[in-house]
Amino acid sequence: MKLHGTDWALIVVIAGVGCAVIYAVVARALRHAVREQQRDMERQLHAMAATVKALQARVAELGRIEEARETEVATISASAETPAEAKPAQTKPEIVAALTAAATVFLGKSARVRSAQLLPGAQDGAGAWARQGRVNVQTSHNPR
Repeated sequence: MKLHGTDWALIVVIAGVGCAVIYAVVARALRHAVREQQRDMERQLHAMAATVKALQARVAELGRIEEARETEVATISASAETPAEAKPAQTKPEIVAALTAAATVFLGKSARVRSAQLLPGAQDGAGAWARQGRVNVQTSHNPR
C-alpha cells in the first residue's frame, strides 16, 4: 500500500485537528482548575482575615482586662501601704495585762510591760501578701 500526497495531507490535517482539540480541552480544564484554586484560596484568605480580626479583638479585650487588673492591684497595694504619720492603734488593757502575766511566768519574777503595739497590717487580720494573693485569684476568674 502506497500513500499518495493527498493521503499524507489528510493525515497531517487529521493529526493537526486532533492536537488542536486536545490542546483546547486541556487548556479549558486547566483554566477551570486554576479558577477553582483561586476561589479556594480566596475563601481561605477571607476565613483567615476573619480569624485575625477575632484574635485582634480578643487581644484588645485581654489588654483591657490586664490593664484593669493592674489598676486594681495598684489601688489595693496603695491602700495597703500605711502612711508614716499614721498612729498605731492603742493596745487594749486586757492584752497588756495578759502580756505582763506571760512575762512574769516566763521570767519567774515580777515583770512590767511598758508598751505594746500592734504590728502594721496585723489590725486587718491579713498581710499585704495575703491580700495580693486574693486579688490575683479574684481577677483570674473569667467575668464572662
